[in-house]
Amino acid sequence: MKTTAPSEPPLGPNNPPPPRPARRRRYAVALCIILAVLLAAAVAANVWIRVAARPHLHDALEGVPARDAVIVPGASVFADGTPSGALEDRLRAALEVFRSGRAQRILVSGVDEGRGYDEVGGMERWLRAAGVPADAILEDRGGVRTLDTMERARRVFGITGAIVCTQGFHLPRAVFLARRAGIDAVGLRADKRVYRDAFQDELREFFARIKALLDTYILRTEPEHGADPPPRGGSTR
Repeated sequence: MKTTAPSEPPLGPNNPPPPRPARRRRYAVALCIILAVLLAAAVAANVWIRVAARPHLHDALEGVPARDAVIVPGASVFADGTPSGALEDRLRAALEVFRSGRAQRILVSGVDEGRGYDEVGGMERWLRAAGVPADAILEDRGGVRTLDTMERARRVFGITGAIVCTQGFHLPRAVFLARRAGIDAVGLRADKRVYRDAFQDELREFFARIKALLDTYILRTEPEHGADPPPRGGSTR
C-alpha cells in the first residue's frame, strides 16, 4: 500500500514563515548594539561619579579640611554588636579625625532592625569605648542606604559640612551623594587592611553607582524614613 507524506500546513497569520538567516543576523546585531549602549552607559555612570568626587577625596588625614561633623555610613556588625572589620576601620578613621580636632561631632548612620541586629548601637559603643564623649556622637537609625544616610544627615541633623569615612570603593559614591544632599563633603579613605570580599564589594559598587545616578537625576528617590525617626528598633537621637 502506497503512503503519502502528510502535507505541511499552509502559511498564514497563525503559521508565519521561519525567520530567514538575514533576519536573524539583524536581530543579533540589534541586540549587540543595545547591550553595547547599556554597557557604555553603565561605565559612563561610574566614571561620572568618580570624576565628580575625585577633587574631594583624601587618602590620608593630612590635608583633610575641618568640617562640621564626621559621617560614618553603616556596615555589618556581628551578633553581639561588634563592628565587622570594614566598619571598625571606618570608625578608626572617624576617631582619627575627631582626635585631630577637624570635626567636633561624629554621626553614625545605619540600621537597627530591633531583633538583635543594631549597627548604630554597635558603632556608638565602639566610639564610647575609644573615649569619644556621648554628647559628641549623633545616632541615625534610618541609614538604610547611603542615599538615606546623606539626605538625613542634612535634613534631620542639619549637617552642612562633613568628612565622610568609608572604604575606597565606596567613598566616591558616598561623597557624591553627600554633596548632592547639600553637604559640603570631603572623604577620607578608611582602608586599613586587605578585605576578604574586595572583589564582590567592587562589583556591587559598580551597579550601586548606576543606581545612585538614577536615584539622583531621574527617579528623585526620597529617603525611606524621610526626616522622621524610623519605626523599627530604636529612635533617632
